[in-house]
Amino acid sequence: MGALHAGHLALVHEAKRRATFVGASVFVNPTQFGPNEDFSRYPRDLDGDVRKLATAGVDVVFAPDPAEIYPPGDDTRVRVGALAEPLCGRFRPGHFEGVATVVAKLFAIAGPCLAVFGRKDYQQLLVIRRIARDLCFPVEVIGHPIVREPDGLAMSSRNAYLSPSDRAAALALSRGLAAAARAYDGGERRARELERAAREPIEPVAVSIDYVELREAETLAAIDTVAAPAVLAIACRIGATRLIDNRVLGGPEPV
Repeated sequence: MGALHAGHLALVHEAKRRATFVGASVFVNPTQFGPNEDFSRYPRDLDGDVRKLATAGVDVVFAPDPAEIYPPGDDTRVRVGALAEPLCGRFRPGHFEGVATVVAKLFAIAGPCLAVFGRKDYQQLLVIRRIARDLCFPVEVIGHPIVREPDGLAMSSRNAYLSPSDRAAALALSRGLAAAARAYDGGERRARELERAAREPIEPVAVSIDYVELREAETLAAIDTVAAPAVLAIACRIGATRLIDNRVLGGPEPV
C-alpha cells in the first residue's frame, strides 16, 4: 500500500531472484479499512515509492486510481471463510473481504505470475494463498520472512506514526515473541502459558491488546497444546497505532 520501507524492497529482491520481469502495485485499498480506521491518513508517498522501486530494479509500477479498481457500479466482493474469521478478522470486520477482493483483481490483471507477500501479515498471507488456490488463479504465492529493524521491531509503514516513546514501547512485541520462543525451547507446550509469556512485556505499555494467540500454522485453528507448527500472533495498540507481529513455533513456517 505504499510508504515503502526496506521490508517492501526485500519482497522486490526476492521477486527478482525468482523472475526476469518484476512489477509492483502501489494502491491504498479503501475497501480493507473500517469506518474508524486510518485510510485518510495512511502514509502516502507515491513519487518516493516509485524512485525506491526503480532503484530496486522493478520493471513496471502499477499505481491505479481507486475508480480504476472500483469503477462506478462496482458490486462484487470476494469472501474467504474460516481463515479470515479469527485474529484480525474478529477485530476488523470486512477487512479481509477488502483484501481478498483487491488481490483477486490484481491477480486477474497480472495473469500468470509469482506473487511475493510478507509474513508479517501472516493471516493475510494465508488468505491470499487460499484465494489463489480456490479461485484457480495461475499464481504462485510466496511468503517472505519478516524484515526487522536492528532492535527487533518488525518493519511497517505504520511505524511512521510512532512517537519516540511509542517506538521504544513497541519493542515489547518482539520481546514478547522472543520470551515465548525461549519458553518453547525450554519445553513449554501449553498454548496459554506461551501466550502468557508473550503477553507479559506487552501489557504494561500497550493502550489495548486485541489478541495474543497461538493458532495452528496452516489453518489458524484454535489449539491448547503445540504439537505441530503454530503461529503466535499479536495485535495491540501502542499509543494510537495498531501494530501486529508474529512468530512460528514448533517447526519451519509452512508458507
